[in-house]
Amino acid sequence: MTLATDGPEPQTRRRVSRPWGGGAGRVDTTIGLLIGLYAVYSLALWPLVPALLGSHPLLLEIISGSTLAEVTVGAHSRLGELPLWFAVVAGVPGSMMFDWVFWWAGRQWGDRALHLVLGRDPSPRGVARREARAARLERMAGRFGPVAVVLAYYLPLPSLLIYVAAGLSGMRLRTFLALDVVGTLLWVGPVVGLGYVVGKPAVDVVHRIDHYSTILTIVVVVVVIGIQVRRGRRSVT
Repeated sequence: MTLATDGPEPQTRRRVSRPWGGGAGRVDTTIGLLIGLYAVYSLALWPLVPALLGSHPLLLEIISGSTLAEVTVGAHSRLGELPLWFAVVAGVPGSMMFDWVFWWAGRQWGDRALHLVLGRDPSPRGVARREARAARLERMAGRFGPVAVVLAYYLPLPSLLIYVAAGLSGMRLRTFLALDVVGTLLWVGPVVGLGYVVGKPAVDVVHRIDHYSTILTIVVVVVVIGIQVRRGRRSVT
């Protein structure tokens, strides 16, 4: 009986944890799995960054869009190992790999997708803060939609929120992808250019990092495991 008379809090929790509202359809399940894959993929890349940065920076740039990898590849381009244009283009796939998934979530789930990305705090203060931020993002998407996608990397907001807002505003996928490519190039280009300007000193620093890559990888894995264990203990208590 108490569950039925608790008021809006259980509904708020369901709304945050289930952005599709009622029962999940095939599309909802697919989007949820893709977002989960994004989280797992991002975590899996953490220990690979120090391991691949010195030995295979181009591969790291392609699969992750890592800023460090982009700077390193730009420095290698300065040394004549690959064309500068290729160093820039190689950073696009990894940087925007999952962007369309969050556009799709916004298109499918509406403002509920914003609530999912903004957090899960069920307290009245958390709900109010989340709803206020979602409303601001919706207004921004309606007013600056295309420009916001292009400048997503430079705005003081998580880019994923901007992509969700773009889908929420009704932007077509092909339009979003075209704008996302432009915005990604506007970010990757200067980062790679920085490495190109620095040149050999940047490569030397990366080689020093590569010398200790095994130790760094172990440290990163231990830190990630420690964080997960700590979160697990908090949830139990």
